[in-house]
Amino acid sequence: MAAFRLAHLSDPHLPPLPAARLRDLAGKRAFGYLNWTRNRHKYHRREVLDALVSDMQAQQPDHVAVTGDLVNLALDAEFNPAREWLEGVGAPADVTVVPGNHDAYVRTTRHRFTHIFGDYLRGDTDGGAVSFPFVRRRGPLALIGVSSAVPTPPLMATGWLGHPQLAALDTILTQLSRDDAFRVLLVHHPLHSDGRAKRLTDSHQLLALLKRHGVELVLHGHDHIHSTMWFDGPDWKIPAIGVPSASALARKHYPAAAYNLFSIARTGNTWRCEQTVRGLDGARRVVELSTARLI
Repeated sequence: MAAFRLAHLSDPHLPPLPAARLRDLAGKRAFGYLNWTRNRHKYHRREVLDALVSDMQAQQPDHVAVTGDLVNLALDAEFNPAREWLEGVGAPADVTVVPGNHDAYVRTTRHRFTHIFGDYLRGDTDGGAVSFPFVRRRGPLALIGVSSAVPTPPLMATGWLGHPQLAALDTILTQLSRDDAFRVLLVHHPLHSDGRAKRLTDSHQLLALLKRHGVELVLHGHDHIHSTMWFDGPDWKIPAIGVPSASALARKHYPAAAYNLFSIARTGNTWRCEQTVRGLDGARRVVELSTARLI
């Protein structure tokens, strides 16, 4: 059986930011708008994002996972352009999305993401509803999407799953443990963070579920860096992989835009998963940066 190829990108922070009305920039958005106009617009570039997506599509992945932060300030005017961009990445059957903290930046538009992008985050058996967690079966994969996206005070970018979502995830992981599937958990926030302002606040509860039930792979964004962390599963270590912003130029300790490409196949009674990282080099060409065998 041919290997299943799963691409992973995150945090496109779709540029440019549309014009904002003064009344839209109260509270947290005021801080975010100043940060964008003074700083972030310099290194989140649409031409970078387009080059990365073009290269990814040339690799012909079987499916694409996008782990959040499609927009910046969750302005009403940001969502439709982000939907159009996502349709250019692929059809809802071929792309799975979970929201990031910027997609639920403020309370007034915190539910716009699920409304606009519902086709991309609806589980196989959910009918017309959108709920978290959701499960999508694609080839040998069971893609499990959770939402850590919640509005937070200014200068905070924490995430939270909450008890109802964790309880539902417990049930889902129990059911999937009986199936012969390669389980991939999609979440925006990393499972461990040294920064209190950016952490997943109930990560210890999520990690307890993973230790009890296990998954084969965790994919996340949020930190805008290359990241590989290993966490305890029932009888094995679980790799959790992060990726830089898909639209970013390199700056300070943040690397330039990149995406992950995973080759997943069954070998006898075990899974094999190999990771290829492709991203911008110093000449702003998208090239292969590294490879690794995870499982």
